[in-house]
Amino acid sequence: MKLHTLTLTSTLALTLLAGAANAAECGKVTFSDVGWTDITTTTAATKQVLQALGYDVDVKVLSVPVTFASLESDDVDIFLGNWMPAQSGAIGPYLESGEIEKVATNLTGTNYTLAVPEYTYDKGLTDYSKIADFRDSLDGKIYGIEPGNEGNGYLIKLTEEDTFGLKGFKVVESSEQGMLAQVARLVKDNKDVVFLGWAPHPMNAAFPLKYLPGGEDFFGGEGVVDTVTRKGYVAECPNVGKLLENLKFSLPMENEIMGKILNDGEEADAATMTWMKANPDAVMGWVDGVTTLDGGDGAAAVKTAFGM
Repeated sequence: MKLHTLTLTSTLALTLLAGAANAAECGKVTFSDVGWTDITTTTAATKQVLQALGYDVDVKVLSVPVTFASLESDDVDIFLGNWMPAQSGAIGPYLESGEIEKVATNLTGTNYTLAVPEYTYDKGLTDYSKIADFRDSLDGKIYGIEPGNEGNGYLIKLTEEDTFGLKGFKVVESSEQGMLAQVARLVKDNKDVVFLGWAPHPMNAAFPLKYLPGGEDFFGGEGVVDTVTRKGYVAECPNVGKLLENLKFSLPMENEIMGKILNDGEEADAATMTWMKANPDAVMGWVDGVTTLDGGDGAAAVKTAFGM
């Protein structure tokens, strides 16, 4: 009986020690933010929820290719910005090898492809196949986003292979903010421009724009955004995994917060916190079944931290 009791006690002690070690290992959470305002928005919101739960959160700003490589090497735990199907080619090998794991879809109804101002569309630039007809008025340029982006790579390939007669066009690569600033200048002067556009994003309200059909073989039609992690992360850190499974965002939510960041100059943390305080039911849905790092009431901790 004494031996049996000792064995049970030892087993319990080892279980508690293992749980404490696991909590310690999971106590720091590392995200990648690729610098797109929508991903900055969702990452900022999730970061603040995790901090309220007692976690230490590190956000690294990385390109999409570096993000996937960093997930593979375990330097990053979570990425909330896997736009599909546009990133299928980039992430596919990692998913197939199991080095990156999909946890959930956090947003539906997205759009991501070339766009033009409505006045350019009305002139007849209504499809990828029509871009070459406007070579002179477009100054032979297609505006993309950051270097290394998979979407840019597809557009560059179109120009190299003379698809749609695009040989000689230059794909101008820059940051999201730089690209949109250039588009805004051209739109202000009522000049023709073709650029990578997407929804959700305040650009859809700032510019009267039209998305072009013709790039479905790469960009697809209506898309989704997935939450992905490094291999084994959810199994190792199930409490954070539960939060990730619960995370569901919406186009109105992201458009509203992104507008505050891009148009009003608010910091991402402040803009997301304002939205979360105004939408407590959404936040409580995220933390349903989620505890604090030390096993406490997660919902109560978030309410207290956010002043709900």
